[in-house]
Amino acid sequence: MADQELTNFNQRIIAEFRANGGVVGGMFAGAPLLLLTTAGARTGKPHTNPAVYRSDGERFLVFASNAGGPRHPDWFHNLLADPQVTVEIGQLGVVTMLTARAEPLRGAERDHCYAAQAERDPAFREYQAHTTRTIPVVALWPLELTDPARGRAIADQLVHHHNELRAEFARARSAIGNLLSGRTGPSAEGGAEAHHGRALLGHCLTFCYHLRTHHLREDGAFSAFRARFPELGTALNQLHTEHRRVAETLAGLELALERLATNPQPAELERLRDELERLGADLEDHFR
Repeated sequence: MADQELTNFNQRIIAEFRANGGVVGGMFAGAPLLLLTTAGARTGKPHTNPAVYRSDGERFLVFASNAGGPRHPDWFHNLLADPQVTVEIGQLGVVTMLTARAEPLRGAERDHCYAAQAERDPAFREYQAHTTRTIPVVALWPLELTDPARGRAIADQLVHHHNELRAEFARARSAIGNLLSGRTGPSAEGGAEAHHGRALLGHCLTFCYHLRTHHLREDGAFSAFRARFPELGTALNQLHTEHRRVAETLAGLELALERLATNPQPAELERLRDELERLGADLEDHFR
């Protein structure tokens, strides 16, 4: 299957999974399936892939089979670079989002878990037979909050991430201001103007990717906090609603970036500035 065909296939599975409480038809009908979101190893862009899983105590096991292909799937390389992932799993007809830590298994533990999966689903025996690589097995450990200090550490980490996002946002805003002051856009031609334009697009795209990934992970962490601290329900609902509003504004910003990349004119740069300012207002309310 070509890369674009695989992408389209995965997108259909993802949409069906989310629309039907984690249940899909076709070749995955009846299979235990989850959605795994990783941050791109090079870009930080969030990528979501369906994966067959097996519950193993407090953890989920996923298998980087790539249908027996010669290379590990991209999501496996992503989680090696950043083991913080988001998992969506269907439970009683409802899709629940969890944040988790990915841990590739080694040696005898990996061999035992893969053999157990191949016994349960013979397709995995065929996948291993069709490739010379050892198919990785990855344990996904959902966030747990039994240690009170863990909740405090996560809260401190969120504040730290917010400060990083504020700094990224400031860099993107400054880059747009510098370009507008000279009434120049990210020219497709060479020279300093083109360099500044590419830097602007790079700043904005990096910010968009990091913000999307951050909010996905927050949404996953909220599930653990909701279970551990029911009294936080109202506040968590408000934060989740704000995430949706920010996501809608972010979509407008990303559309403006696409327009600017294909039509590098001052008017498109001004449109991008307006979208960025609108996002900035939503973000500051949310961060506070």
